[in-house]
Amino acid sequence: MTNPRRLGLVGATGIGVGSMLGAGVFSGMWADVHGAGSWYLAALAIAALVATANALSTAQLAARHPVAGGAYAYGRAELGDFAGRLAGTAFIVGKTASVGVGAAVLGTYVLPGHPQVVATGAIVLCWALNARGITRTAAGATAIAVIVSAVLATLIVLGATVEYTDGSFDALPFTASPADAATGLPAVLAGASAAFFAFAGYARIATLGEEVVSPARTIPRAIGLALAWVLALYVGLAVVLRGVFDGGAVVGEAGVGSTVTFTVTETASVAEAPIAALGSVVGAPVGLVTVTAALAVGGAMLAVMAGAGRTAMAMAREGDLPRVLAHQGAQGAPVRAEAIIAVGAVALVWVPGIDLLLVSVATILTYYSVANIAAMAQRRSGSIAALRVPIAVSAAGLLGSLVLGAVALVGSSATAWPALVVAVIVVGWPIVLRVRSGGPRPGRTLT
Repeated sequence: MTNPRRLGLVGATGIGVGSMLGAGVFSGMWADVHGAGSWYLAALAIAALVATANALSTAQLAARHPVAGGAYAYGRAELGDFAGRLAGTAFIVGKTASVGVGAAVLGTYVLPGHPQVVATGAIVLCWALNARGITRTAAGATAIAVIVSAVLATLIVLGATVEYTDGSFDALPFTASPADAATGLPAVLAGASAAFFAFAGYARIATLGEEVVSPARTIPRAIGLALAWVLALYVGLAVVLRGVFDGGAVVGEAGVGSTVTFTVTETASVAEAPIAALGSVVGAPVGLVTVTAALAVGGAMLAVMAGAGRTAMAMAREGDLPRVLAHQGAQGAPVRAEAIIAVGAVALVWVPGIDLLLVSVATILTYYSVANIAAMAQRRSGSIAALRVPIAVSAAGLLGSLVLGAVALVGSSATAWPALVVAVIVVGWPIVLRVRSGGPRPGRTLT
């Protein structure tokens, strides 16, 4: 039985905003964005455009294939087994890294200096809650969107009213060694790849085909409105953060206009927890940003773990992962699949020298590359349901995903081994499955 179509434009937009305002906005991705120098807003714009194209392609596919598994199901149905397996493996690896990113961000805000301890506890707690069927609902996502938006908007207003001097505050940049950073187009693309993480929740809107009124009309509009609102918040934060920490704002305990000396530790906190640093500078209540971050990041972790677990369950049912992972608990949650994801995320937060955010971006963009190719194949075949996306839009999403994904993978670590491990897992597992199954099989729709 399908879900009744209850959601209108406002509800669908709220779900999208709530899904995007998670770990990304509170993470250290702002250091990469501002690494683009005066082109930092271009980095945000590129990330938003790629996200929009990907979201529309996914929405077209979801309208035709309203089943669990996302691009894993779409790839198998439109392109064949290998493409589906590639998308599914990339999604699970990417979302496992995303859970790790969220947990690490939460740890940085709750217990600076010991983020791994809090991160481990948060991951275990999310698994336990999901196993009991306690997930973030559509109403909960919308409520989180309203609260987080209000707090971020307040910080933007407060940051915009800070008085500026003639540059005596320039010694507090986001990066420890700005002179060593990339410049020009490479820096813009690096910023865009990191910023993409903060838009990644848009896919939730694309899968609402059976829940919204007039999906062909509502879903594209909801995607546009949600991305526009989130982009407006991100632009506001980018401008304010640049002005406060790179442009000479001077604020201290004595009030606006006083001089503050920041230590190396405080400088590091600007890069690792920039929203918390902004709240401290503009005089926001100490716990306000921490509670808001915990609410947003915790809700996002629940949703991401649930989504990755259901993709793993769908793959296990088809024999593309061990069938034991298809097991569902008393509440219907794929508890074993989510347990493996939780263990992987815990391991990742304790591994030094890896930028989990960029690992997540690289693998998720691999997933969306498959989705864009599948959308183009679907459009050419004419097997479209309610929503028709121009092939040029999907092609732009594919190009953007490939470029930003490659940039993220290269930048994910100072050494080559993390990128190599990710590539071997994401590409190697589908190859192993193809060899075991005796060759490719034609596309088919999962049930």
